Amino acid sequence: MSVKLWPLIFLKRAWWQQWLRVSKSTQNIALLNARQIYILPTRWGLLYAVMLIALLIGSINYSLSLGFYVTFLLASLGNIAMLHTWRNLVHLQVAVLKANPVFAGDGTDVIFNISDTKNRPRYAITASFLENNHLTQNISANDSQLFPVPLATSKRGLHTLPRLTLNTQFPLNLLHAWAVIENPFQVLVYPKPSDLIEPQALSFDSSTQGGSQLNKGDEDFNGHKNYQFGDSPSRIDWKASSRSIGLFTKLYSGTGSSALWLDWEATIGEKEARISQLTRWVIDAQASQKIYGLKLPNIILQPSNTESHYHQALTALAMLD
Repeated sequence: MSVKLWPLIFLKRAWWQQWLRVSKSTQNIALLNARQIYILPTRWGLLYAVMLIALLIGSINYSLSLGFYVTFLLASLGNIAMLHTWRNLVHLQVAVLKANPVFAGDGTDVIFNISDTKNRPRYAITASFLENNHLTQNISANDSQLFPVPLATSKRGLHTLPRLTLNTQFPLNLLHAWAVIENPFQVLVYPKPSDLIEPQALSFDSSTQGGSQLNKGDEDFNGHKNYQFGDSPSRIDWKASSRSIGLFTKLYSGTGSSALWLDWEATIGEKEARISQLTRWVIDAQASQKIYGLKLPNIILQPSNTESHYHQALTALAMLD
């Protein structure tokens, strides 16, 4: 995909592309104009140029009219190819749609919507982040195409997208045109869960609504308590309440389960190791459908086991300073 034609210093794309004119995104949408398209010959383009020079020298030395004709015909073909390679990129509109959160070390696909704005088809458009895998697709005239561009992750947190590179070598692979796009869109990366199997140093909270072992069991009668608003009518002891001394609710024990608290203070080690261990506990608790809460130095999440609570807990761990 990469050109890799010039001296070795130019092979370090990240070094010299930082000086290029980039397309800035407004509200996550960028439009490529003529001044943001760069073009260089590919290795085949260089070989093509060497061949033309050799034909020209031979035609001059031997005064070959047919040689001049072929030389200038091929040179014209190369010039027309340059125009079409450039036109294949210019005036494309690039919008970033979404990127799903992933765990650190995993890859995600950033979804771009790339559209033609000049009523002409675009062929072999390649999109990639620097030094990452690339994706090549065609775009129909006055149409758009989704590009799920692979992105590698390494650290937790909220990260701004690296620069996106669009390039093409259409139609003859003689020239390589590219443009660089800068977008402020941010990708959320969850902490990498710990691989260590450690005992969960969890605390239990029987005061959580619906979490007490005494007020949720259904097996053994365990006494009475004063009626509270919200208690199930089926649990009210109407016989005891008929003595005009107040309403009472029956208590049972046996099958209730307390809420789990995943506590920062229950972990040991360096900061990142603690975050990694808590991430593992959150994943395990969610997988087993337990009701769990999360206690961090700067935030406390009340117990739940919904999908939104799961992502809220992982987001809090990812953003922990």
